[in-house]
Amino acid sequence: MTSPQPAAPPWTPPRGDDVEVVEVGPYWDALRAPIDIGERALTLLGDASGAVIADYGLMYWLIPSGHARRWRRLPREIRALGAHGAEITYVGVPPATHTTGPRLHWRIPVGPDRYLTDATRLHEALVRAIATESAEEATAR
Repeated sequence: MTSPQPAAPPWTPPRGDDVEVVEVGPYWDALRAPIDIGERALTLLGDASGAVIADYGLMYWLIPSGHARRWRRLPREIRALGAHGAEITYVGVPPATHTTGPRLHWRIPVGPDRYLTDATRLHEALVRAIATESAEEATAR
């Protein structure tokens, strides 16, 4: 007996060579973090991270639609996109084949087992990543 295949996401990255501008909300919300904090959070999340877009100094996690509104009191370095119902936000999404930078690319590509990141786990990882950064800065002084 075979196990059922995970359902395909309702949205997929562009297939051609062009970046697609996607409205945040209908398919997913996004969390944006500076790349240094983002890399620490990726390490903390390990295999629990879903797809991540990177663009020079920023990283964007895709989280379930509607979850950005739950993020209150964010650290100043982090921005929840999709958190403001009246504000329409867009994210540039690279083609599926763009997996290296520094231009807009998939740091962690969308795949059958990697799509959205659990918002609660991501929040915990980002808070820990920021605390680690603050501790390292204090030690360097």
